Amino acid sequence: MSSLRQTPLTCSGHTRPVVFLAFSSLNPDGQYYSISACKDGKPMLRQGETGDWIGTFEGHKGAVWGVDINKDASKAATGAADFSAKVWDASTGEEELSLQHKHIVKSVHFSSDGAALATGSNDKVLRIYDLEQPSEPIVKFQGHTAGIKQVSYTPDNTKLLSCSDDKTVRMWDSNTGNLIKKKDFNENIGGLEISADGETITVAVGRKVVFLNAQSMEVEKEVSVPCAVYSASLLKDKDIFVCGGEDLKLYKFDYNSGQEIENFKGHFGPVHCVRFSPDGELYASGSEDGTLRLWQTEVGKTYGLWKCVDSVSSAVEGLTIRPEAVAS
Repeated sequence: MSSLRQTPLTCSGHTRPVVFLAFSSLNPDGQYYSISACKDGKPMLRQGETGDWIGTFEGHKGAVWGVDINKDASKAATGAADFSAKVWDASTGEEELSLQHKHIVKSVHFSSDGAALATGSNDKVLRIYDLEQPSEPIVKFQGHTAGIKQVSYTPDNTKLLSCSDDKTVRMWDSNTGNLIKKKDFNENIGGLEISADGETITVAVGRKVVFLNAQSMEVEKEVSVPCAVYSASLLKDKDIFVCGGEDLKLYKFDYNSGQEIENFKGHFGPVHCVRFSPDGELYASGSEDGTLRLWQTEVGKTYGLWKCVDSVSSAVEGLTIRPEAVAS
């Protein structure tokens, strides 16, 4: 247990619940960006390590449910309740494409090279669009029996992963649209994440976080959480994971032992999404309360807006105060 107090950074600006978030990759300067989906219909781009607002993508006429940003942060994608997915120029905020669907678009995900976009909709169908020739999807994936919650490419682009309100996680061949494997659960799935090495699928389901082998879809580990979990993220080194859900808290667990390390309360509503940054130094959470919050993975490290104050004993002779990480 850390002797330092976690001081989350609060990113305001949204006016309704924040339902999903995504990070870009690290650029050559070590910088990265985040994008947030919100029911206010105004997805926001932010500086990753500080949460500073950069811009808002304006054009959707309904709640935005899904967002993604390509690896080099040149393009953003959004999926919304206005039955469309949109692709945007992330540096200017201009809309580049609008892809009409037959129902609410719940999730969007770029291929690794940014040339294609996968979408998941409440019409139970997954689609892949070639962004150079986007008039019609190049592949459709049918089989889910309820609305899609999330879609994700595997890092090598050969497969799509999806989870749905039908309580299944499915793996598809991204070239043919054929189903490769299906994993059934007994409880509602909050969301999934595929690890950067393509080996582990992290699933928030019921009051558990379940880790699947990405090849076999067999359960490698499952960890019980004190509340219904809506989102979970595994650190790239696979030694810790974080999750959040119904009880407003962010939980941090030791991946290997399955033991809870600590939990933090900061949000005033259920936590809908949580993701580690690409460098693993922080994790971001989005909530029903309309805010994003940034949390340090290692409390007390000087990073972003956090400055580690070792002690103030030098300022006041004889007085020591326990060290704490403060947000400047």
